[in-house]
Amino acid sequence: MKLKIKLPLLFLVMFIFFMISIGIYLKFIFAEYPHISSSLFNPSYIGVLFPIFAIACFIFIILIMYIYFFIEKPIGLLNSRLERINIVNPLPQLAPRSNDEIGDLYNHFNKMEKRLQLAHKEQTDMIAAIAHDLKAPLTSISGFAELLAMHKGLSENEKQEYYELIQKKSKYMAELINDFICFTKEKLNLESMTMKPVDASKLFETIALEYEYELSGLDCGLVCKHLFTANTMLTVNEIMIGRVFGNLFSNVVRYGGKNELKVYMTGYSQGVYAYFEIEDNGIGVPDEDISSLFLKFFTADKSRQIENGGIGLGLASCKSIIEHHGGEIYAYSSEYGGLGIRFSLPLEKN
Repeated sequence: MKLKIKLPLLFLVMFIFFMISIGIYLKFIFAEYPHISSSLFNPSYIGVLFPIFAIACFIFIILIMYIYFFIEKPIGLLNSRLERINIVNPLPQLAPRSNDEIGDLYNHFNKMEKRLQLAHKEQTDMIAAIAHDLKAPLTSISGFAELLAMHKGLSENEKQEYYELIQKKSKYMAELINDFICFTKEKLNLESMTMKPVDASKLFETIALEYEYELSGLDCGLVCKHLFTANTMLTVNEIMIGRVFGNLFSNVVRYGGKNELKVYMTGYSQGVYAYFEIEDNGIGVPDEDISSLFLKFFTADKSRQIENGGIGLGLASCKSIIEHHGGEIYAYSSEYGGLGIRFSLPLEKN
């Protein structure tokens, strides 16, 4: 039975029950006091009973109107919206009508539509990126193989050069496929990962020590500072969080684009979250690309993708790991001139 029918019927039944109860009660009163007339239609009592009846009817009408305008109509609008969801050509956002549960439902519905549109865009971009990244080396391999087959009089040096180019393109294709497989496996591992309490300051210092030596070997400086206290605890999977830091530092080295590159690592707690920031003084990323950095297969500079390695899954992987931990991650233009990445992790609940 439809809600718009069920609820009015329910209140109608309650109203009838209410009136019958009043009638029974009055009958009891009349039986106890015989001098009072037992007829409810006696003119001397109609004036007393009519206001009760009128008030009950008024309450019933108000309830029906409230249910229709604030429950049934908004839900009906939401149902019609569900039938018209269009990911390719999104509809205008639903405007919440109230700040109650119906308003929350509208807000959640808007967020759901955004997630569906983003997922569709990511899938489309992923297919386009895989096709693009495989097509380029395949075209080169096909061209070099054709040259080797058609030109029999090539010198040994020329043949060797073509063989090396074919090998280089084949290696890149293998890395592309391998990175995609690893990313897919990591997504599956996130669903079953185990987490344990970790001291935030010790985690920060361990990561800082590990990458200080690694970056120094690449002529990059690392400046670290944290404000974590001794009792600041996180519940994380250290291996996965280690991958986040590894991807972020690797990204800085690959795309920093500066000889004297410096990386700034900061940590602090605020509210119920611990925050970590990785910034650099490199060339940065154009403002219009910052919001797309965490999309799968997105790279700000496609021309340097093969040269520097990486296929645009590093930051997408970081986003998945952080969100599975209950945190958030986003990019911004750093005050040092380059790119900044900030992510949060929930503090352990006492």
